Amino acid sequence: MELGYFTMPSHPPECGLKEGHDWDLQTLRWLDELGYQEAWIGEHHTAPWEPHPSPDLLVAQALLQTKNIRIGPGGFLLPYHHPAELANRVAMLDHLSNGRLNFGVAASGLPSDWAMFNVDGMSGQNRDMTREALEIILKMWSEPAPWTHKGKYWTVSKPDTMFDFLKPHIKPQQAPHPPIGVAGLSKNSDTLKLAGERGFIPMSLNLNPAYVGSHWDSVEAGAAKTGRKPSRKDWRLVREVFVADTDEEAWRLSTGDMMGRMMGEYFLPLLGHFGFKDYLKHAPDVPDSDVTVEYCARRNWIVGSPATVTEKIEKIYREVGGFGVLCVFGFDYKHKPEAWRHSLDLLKNEVMPRLKHLGAEFEKAA
Repeated sequence: MELGYFTMPSHPPECGLKEGHDWDLQTLRWLDELGYQEAWIGEHHTAPWEPHPSPDLLVAQALLQTKNIRIGPGGFLLPYHHPAELANRVAMLDHLSNGRLNFGVAASGLPSDWAMFNVDGMSGQNRDMTREALEIILKMWSEPAPWTHKGKYWTVSKPDTMFDFLKPHIKPQQAPHPPIGVAGLSKNSDTLKLAGERGFIPMSLNLNPAYVGSHWDSVEAGAAKTGRKPSRKDWRLVREVFVADTDEEAWRLSTGDMMGRMMGEYFLPLLGHFGFKDYLKHAPDVPDSDVTVEYCARRNWIVGSPATVTEKIEKIYREVGGFGVLCVFGFDYKHKPEAWRHSLDLLKNEVMPRLKHLGAEFEKAA
C-alpha cells in the first residue's frame, strides 16, 4: 500500500487566499520529503471553505519546490474549461513536471458552481459535459490527422497545417498522456464506472466504508463494458487521518481542532443539504441528527496513536476488499504546523511499516 494526499484545498473562510496557498505549498514540500507517492489538488469556485479555482497554479509552483512526489489537479472540473485549451495547458504542465503530473478530472458537484457557469447539474448535464470534454482532450493528444468534433456542448477542430508552419503541436511528455484519475462520491457512482470503462485511476472520497465498498462494484461494472480487468492496486481511498503519540492527543487535535471545525461548519451541513448524510452512516437506521463530528470521528475517521491507526486502516482495508493507495484528506493546520507534520511523519514512518503485508495479494495476482 502506498500513501498519497488529497486536498480540496480546505481553509477557513477568514484565511487569505495567498495565506492558504502558502500552507498548501508547505504541506506539499513535507509530503515530498517524507516520501509520499502523490498529491491531488481540488478545484472549486464558490465555496469559501474550498478556496482554490485554479489547481494548476498550485501544482506548477509545487513542482518547482519538490523532487519526487507526483502532483496533479484532483481534479479539473471539466464542464468549466474549453477542452482544447485544457488539453494544451495540461500537456504543457506535464512538460514542466518532467513527467510527474497526474491529471485528475471531475464533473463538479456544487450547485453554486453550476449556477456560476450556467450548467444544469440537476439533470446530469455536468456529467455529460465531463465525458464529452474528456473525449475531446484525449483525441487532441492521440489523433494527429485533421479532424472536427461536433458535439452536444463543444465544436472543436484540429486543423491541418496553415501557411506551411502553423499547426497543432502540443502533446504531453508522458505517452500517451499523464495518468488520469477520477473521483467518485455517490453510491453506484457514474464517474467511477467511467474509470472502469477507460482504465483510469478510481478515487473514492471520504465516506463510510460500507458505501465505499459499492464504489469498486461501479469500477468493475464499467470495466466489464470494455472487457478490462481493473486492479484494486490502482484504487485510491481518501480518508480523514490524524496520528499523534497518544489516542487522546490525536482526538483533541482532530475533533477539537480544524478537522472538527471544518466538518462541523461546512462539510456535514453541505452533505445534509444534498441528503448525503446516509453516506456517512454505519447503518441506514441511524438518524441524521446523530451524524455529528464526533460520530464521524469514531466511525469513519482514522484518528489515534500509531497502533490505533494501524488497526483502523487494516479494518477498513478488509471491509472494502483491498485498495492500493491511502490518500490523507488535507486540512489547514498552519496554526499548529508541527502537529500536522508530525501526523504525516508518524503515518509514513510508524504506521506504514506495520502494514507492509497489505497489498501482497496484488503482487501475487500480477
